[in-house]
Amino acid sequence: MESATTPYARQHREAEKIIDESGIQFPFLRPNDFMQNFVNFYTPTIKTNNAFYIPGGDAKVSFVDVRDVAAVAAKVLTEHDESESRHFGKAYNITGPKPLSYYQAAEILSNTAGKKINYVNIPEADARRGMRAMGMNESFINTALELFDNYRKGYASRVSDAVESITGNKPISFAQFAMDYAGAFR
Repeated sequence: MESATTPYARQHREAEKIIDESGIQFPFLRPNDFMQNFVNFYTPTIKTNNAFYIPGGDAKVSFVDVRDVAAVAAKVLTEHDESESRHFGKAYNITGPKPLSYYQAAEILSNTAGKKINYVNIPEADARRGMRAMGMNESFINTALELFDNYRKGYASRVSDAVESITGNKPISFAQFAMDYAGAFR
């Protein structure tokens, strides 16, 4: 998402610049959208309506499992050479193994959960109203809508090799995630 130009992306980059200029030894981890967001945000409507509703259009996103993010974090924070971590001063974009559309994600979830789950692409105005009705604040709503706009522009479709090159393991696939969390979608 480093090429995105939204206020959200700029805030992240500004925070990175402050850390970079501070002299603190650091690695930056830049994970893509989390697979677990399907559990954390979409399961209520999946369970009640067999659908999730977002303004994602036909966007493809290289969703990443938080377990892979944790594995990368553990490695970059604990791997040291003679004088310091070989990861300090570096930034890693962390993605899943391949970009998927929300339609493809719904199909994978359907196959795993044993029921038809639909992705419903909704207009931003409907998403805004729905998030307000759920009690979300305007700042969060604006950030979420900025992210979906970036996704529709293709910023989240890139794939990196960070998980495999750092941990030695292939990133967890969306199908594996769906199997591991199948109970959340039934």
